[in-house]
Amino acid sequence: MENKINKKELIKFTNENYEKINNIINSLSPEEQTAPFNFQLNSNDPADWYRDKNIRDVLTHLYEWQEMLLNWIFDNQKGQSKSFLPKGYNWQNYGELNQKIWEKYQNTSFKKARELLAESHQAMIELINTFSNQELFTKNIYPWAENNTLGSYFIDSGASHYAWALKKLKKYQNNLKNNSH
Repeated sequence: MENKINKKELIKFTNENYEKINNIINSLSPEEQTAPFNFQLNSNDPADWYRDKNIRDVLTHLYEWQEMLLNWIFDNQKGQSKSFLPKGYNWQNYGELNQKIWEKYQNTSFKKARELLAESHQAMIELINTFSNQELFTKNIYPWAENNTLGSYFIDSGASHYAWALKKLKKYQNNLKNNSH
C-alpha cells in the first residue's frame, strides 16, 4: 500500500476502514456485540485468531497499537529516543506483546473499548495531519523510524490493522447470519 499512497489517501483509507469496523459493529445486536466469537478455528489459523475471543479484544488490540504509535512519535519528537516496540520486545517476539495486551484489557468493557479506539483513531488522524506528505513518505527523515517511512507506521497501526480486524469481524458477522437460519 505504501508505494502508491499519499497523505490524503492514507487518511481516506484509515477513516474508511475504521468506518467499516463501526458499521459492522453497529449492525449487530447489543448481545452479539459482546458475545464470544462463534467461528471454528483450525490449526492453520494464526495465533491471533485464537487469542481474540470477542470484539472487545480486537478493539483493545487496535487501541493499544495506536497508543504505542502515538507515544513513540511524541516521545521521539521531544528528543526522547525510544523504539517503537516496548523494551524487551522485537519483531520476532511481538506475539508475546500481543498476549500481554490481551491480558491487560480483559476487565475492560466493550463500551469502554469502543471509546478508547474512537479516541486513539481521532488522535492518530490529527497527528497524521501535522506532517507533510514528504515527512510521511520519505525514508530517513526521522532517524528513529529506522529505515522506514513514518507513513508506514501509520499504515500498519491504522488502515492495515483495521483491515486485519475487519477479517475477524466479517467472519463473526457471517457466522451469525449463517447460524440464524
